[in-house]
Amino acid sequence: MSRTSRSFRIAATATIAALGMFATACGGDGGSTDTKSDGKPVTIEYWTWTLGAESTAEAFNKTHKDIQVEFSEIPSGTEGYSKLANAVKAGNAPDVATIEYQMVPEFASQGNLVDLTEYAGETVKSKFPESVQSLVTFGGRTWTVPYDVAPQLYYYRTDLFKKYGIEVPKTWDEFRTAAAKVKKQDKNARLASMPKSDPALLAALSWQAGGKWFATEGDAWKPAVNDAATKKVAAYWDGLIEDDLVQSFTGYSPEETKARTSGDTLSFLGASWSAGGMKTAMPDLSGKWAVAPMPNWGTAASGSYGGSSYGVLKGSEHAEAAAEFIEWLTTNKAGVEARLADLESPSSALPANPEMREVAAARFDTSYLNGQDLYTLASEQVDTIVPGWTWGPNQVDVYTAVQDAAAKSGFTGGVDAGQEKAESGIKERGLKLAE
Repeated sequence: MSRTSRSFRIAATATIAALGMFATACGGDGGSTDTKSDGKPVTIEYWTWTLGAESTAEAFNKTHKDIQVEFSEIPSGTEGYSKLANAVKAGNAPDVATIEYQMVPEFASQGNLVDLTEYAGETVKSKFPESVQSLVTFGGRTWTVPYDVAPQLYYYRTDLFKKYGIEVPKTWDEFRTAAAKVKKQDKNARLASMPKSDPALLAALSWQAGGKWFATEGDAWKPAVNDAATKKVAAYWDGLIEDDLVQSFTGYSPEETKARTSGDTLSFLGASWSAGGMKTAMPDLSGKWAVAPMPNWGTAASGSYGGSSYGVLKGSEHAEAAAEFIEWLTTNKAGVEARLADLESPSSALPANPEMREVAAARFDTSYLNGQDLYTLASEQVDTIVPGWTWGPNQVDVYTAVQDAAAKSGFTGGVDAGQEKAESGIKERGLKLAE
């Protein structure tokens, strides 16, 4: 990961100048000394959608007398973030929540996060690679604590690839050729599905191609959601859909899962975390799936498809206790093991803390992938993540615009709409837009 560290650090330094709101809008008023009365433990609320979260909270509660965690499941994606933001406004936000990296600048700039520098700054500095630190630290302040990194990975059915006589595609040209070969042999089967409802996947693919949806010039933002690299990606997938070479099921829908289970979809685009839910969603296909690096544009490369951290929400009365729980979640062997304890619905996220990767690998049942070493492959792909990507200050709105427009006019229309929303949103938030 060392080769990308400098680029991430430069991007983060420029980002704080452009945000321009941290000093005033994000006072980090945790507002608590975490004192106990009558010998009762401090109780903190924990909201997330991640696999293994409930078992993690239970394990923490069994081993900690002074702090107890109440877990609540919330939706993933924009719905979940809206729920969190609304809870902050209403004054009933949880103490701890999962914040994906693309949302850290937006949540911090809106004043939704407690400044964790005092409680977790040293932990982040000492326990995580520099390239990951820069995703959660802006302007010398630590806003969240990393949990996982998510380089893209390609999952495929080994039995069906053999049936149709296709090799695992290493490039996107090979991917299209393989897609045409599958369709020619079976009118009902397709190589993969590209959902129009998952702007995070489109962002990761654009990132892999060298796109940079946001950049900064001094204290101004310069969005480029429809830059040349992204347009290339959008046109590629629009072409595959138009030629009926891939499906376009709604992401994470029953229809999508049914197509994979039935063999109508031979592969899918994911990340290390994708493997966790496969055993639950497709239990009868154990041993028939394998994983490989994502196809690329001619040079080994990856974008980051997700990746998460933990933050303390504004209004928390127990920031210190919340930070202690977060540290246990991210850097303690017992915390990582607990997240993988649910064998029916295990997490396969790749820990950002390198020391925890061996722990996670030892706990994850690899039999579903026929014994393949998922964690070693994912760790190798971290080093191929293209440097220089910056997330924007209105990411949820941009994602919504991309998704809505893509549903009507394809991915090319989606990224154009995303660019328009990025520009208007920056102005509406009182931030500078680069000329």
